Parts: sequence; C-alpha cells; structure tokens
Amino acid sequence: MNRFLDPRSDLVFKRIFGEHPEILRSFLNAVLPLEEGGEIESLEYLPSEQVPVLPLLKRNIVDVRCRDAAGRHFIVEMQMNWTGAFLQRVLFGASQAFVRQLEKGEDYALLQPVIGLSLLDDIFDRDNADTYYHHYRIVNVENPRRIIEGLQLVFIELPKFREDHPQAARRLRWAWLRFLREAGDAGSPGHPTPEQLTAEVGLTEELRDALEISLQSAFTPEELAAHDRFWDAVRSERTLMNGKLAEGIEIGVTLGLQQALQRLRATGMDEAAAREVLGMTEIE
Repeated sequence: MNRFLDPRSDLVFKRIFGEHPEILRSFLNAVLPLEEGGEIESLEYLPSEQVPVLPLLKRNIVDVRCRDAAGRHFIVEMQMNWTGAFLQRVLFGASQAFVRQLEKGEDYALLQPVIGLSLLDDIFDRDNADTYYHHYRIVNVENPRRIIEGLQLVFIELPKFREDHPQAARRLRWAWLRFLREAGDAGSPGHPTPEQLTAEVGLTEELRDALEISLQSAFTPEELAAHDRFWDAVRSERTLMNGKLAEGIEIGVTLGLQQALQRLRATGMDEAAAREVLGMTEIE
C-alpha cells in the first residue's frame, strides 16, 4: 500500500512548500492571522538568508521565504526540537528580513511588514496545555489595541493540536494542520488510512496536491533513504536534549538540597537530623 512520507521532514516540506507557490499561498492564507481582505493573492520566492545555527537545533528543517503582491514578507520554518534559544533565532531572522529590505539611503517608508511562521513539532509553552496557536505583535502595554505594524511572529505547536470540530472560519487551518501532524502516520494502527485522511482533509485543490506530492511513490530510493536518515537524526537530537534536561534537573535538585541543609544547620539543627528531614541518606 502506498503511504505518505511525513511532511514535517526536510525533504517533503521543501518539496511541497518550497517548490509550489500556489500551495504555499493556500497554506499561509489558512493558518496566518490575516485581516479580512488581506489575503495573499500571489507569491514569489526569496533567497534564504544566513541565520546562526544553534548546536542543538541542527534539524532546522526549512527556511522558506517569500513575498506577496502587496510587498509583505513571509518566513516559514519547520522546527522539530525546541529550546529557548530558538525564539531568539526566530526574532533575529524576522528582524533581519525587515532591515534588509532597504538599500543604503532609501526611505524607511518603503519597508513592508514581515510575518514569521514557526511550525513546531515540540512544545515551548508548557503553562497552557490547550493553547497551540500563539500570535505575537508589537503593542502598547497600557493599550494593546494600539499596534505598531511591521513585525509579527506566529508559533504553532503541532503536538498540542487537537481540534476535532473546527469553526467554519478555521476549517482550512484545521485541515492543513491535520495534514502536517497526521500524514506521516496514516495507515499505522490507530490512524486513518491514506485514503481516509485524503477524504477528510482534502478540502481544496492545493491540499490535495500537497497530499499527492507526499506519497512515497513520488520519491526516488535515494530520497527515501535520506528521509529515513533525517528521522534518525531527529531522534538522536531529542535523546541528547532529553539527556541534558535530565542532567540539569539532577544538578538543580542536588544544589537545592545542599542549600536547604546549610539553612537547617544555621538554625542549630543537628547534621543527622537535618539530613533525615531532607531525605538525604548520603553526603550530596
């Protein structure tokens, strides 16, 4: 049975969104918070700019940059793993795209808005378990309705995406995000078949084209091998990051116990009694 390759992988994501401007246009119109009447009419691709590589985020899948007929710039990134440094990298890239629009001596009035879209196969906001869509812009702190136009950032946490009954206005966004999140698992136990997923999310010609492009049969044996190597690398990076997180937690707990022990000693408590209170059976 033919199956879909995972569209979150670099090979497939670039094939879909980096080579087919009409598909990218449909996707951005569906997922971005564009004002009514501000939909993207057409797109042209722009060359990617050099953005610093983060050591633990080598799987920065793609950096698709484009400009629409109104002059707005869009940056689309797919990121598998999250660290706090990634936020700074996104802000750097969007700011760079804003600044580099002008040549020396040109009028600032020529600057056009930049919208950065980051699709995350990870979680960065752990305080809001049900919120997967995050829209940032520059606002007046005392009056958020007053907005400085020019730069917007959108983060979508795919692991949190759980919409089952989307509002009519968000149905296309729901379909695109289901495609990104579920296509790679279609046909696996507990998941819809490729045919079922196509029937459920293939709401537009562009979505159906994206599904067709993702089919395994559309790729050469060499490309399929590269796809598998990509996921091996992603799993390795996640294991490394989880190991560093566990190591950091262990160090933090040890330091906290040591500080608590010192405070109990300062109250005059006996060493053995203080260790018993803290559950410290050995010298930390």
